[in-house]
Amino acid sequence: LHAARVGEYLIERLANIPTEVDFASEFRHRNTPMTSETLVFAISQSGETADTLGALRESRRKGFRTLGICNNVASTIARESDGGVYMHAGPEIGVAATKSFTSQLVVLTLLGLLFGRMRNLSPAEGNRVIEALEELPEQIEKVLDLDDQIKAIAKRYAHANGFLFFGRQFNFPIALEGALKMKEITYLFAEGHPSAELKHGIIALIRSDLPSVFIAPDDSVFPKNLNNIEQVKARKGPIIALTSGNCAKHLKEIANEIVLLPEAPDYVMPILTVIPLQLLAYHLAVELGRDVDKPRNLAKSVTVE
Repeated sequence: LHAARVGEYLIERLANIPTEVDFASEFRHRNTPMTSETLVFAISQSGETADTLGALRESRRKGFRTLGICNNVASTIARESDGGVYMHAGPEIGVAATKSFTSQLVVLTLLGLLFGRMRNLSPAEGNRVIEALEELPEQIEKVLDLDDQIKAIAKRYAHANGFLFFGRQFNFPIALEGALKMKEITYLFAEGHPSAELKHGIIALIRSDLPSVFIAPDDSVFPKNLNNIEQVKARKGPIIALTSGNCAKHLKEIANEIVLLPEAPDYVMPILTVIPLQLLAYHLAVELGRDVDKPRNLAKSVTVE
């Protein structure tokens, strides 16, 4: 779902096509207005997720075209979709999705580019997307080089009572994903929110034993993110900030921790910002003695409703 939310931003930005994301479990119980030109995406690592498969079948029953995005070539969703894209991420042994999530983001970026080129995306803008994707392997290596810093942060906050995650635009879904990973493998309380929603109730949770993780790269909404960070700081909430470029200097006196990421266009930044959150959850889980590969009560493929 969180990858799909990033895809929603991507397709609307690059192709100017109205896009809506829904829980697969809710979609087939709604009377969602759609036309014969509506394309339904079914996104599933395993290709066997019961809710997603049910939504796919309901869409086909109603006559809508479907496109599957999955990692398992021999899966039911791959067979029953009208078309599809294989992620080819390789086997993912751990229950918590990591590389498959990143692969979904790459696939959705490519689909956004494809749809954009079929419409009015300029060749220059399309080339910028391709260049940004080509730079990703090197950029991701730089992010992975931050592992020791992230491990140290995890040790310092191992006794926190939970975490709040905040992001805007493309990085709002990454805040949701960061919170999910934290819950899945550390068993700690974690919530993800749009940064702008801080004043709408969430600020009541701010306290000294509940760190806030802000995804605040150098983009058009950084000034607004900075304002939210200052609000948390004023209420003595610990702040872990993921940022890039020259924005670190604005956070130096505010954030307790600053993770400086490589610079990238906003539409590929989620691929870089999600990795530190995955690493943070991993190192915290190890510090707390959790079974990272097999978290309690979870299954890799949810094949029952």
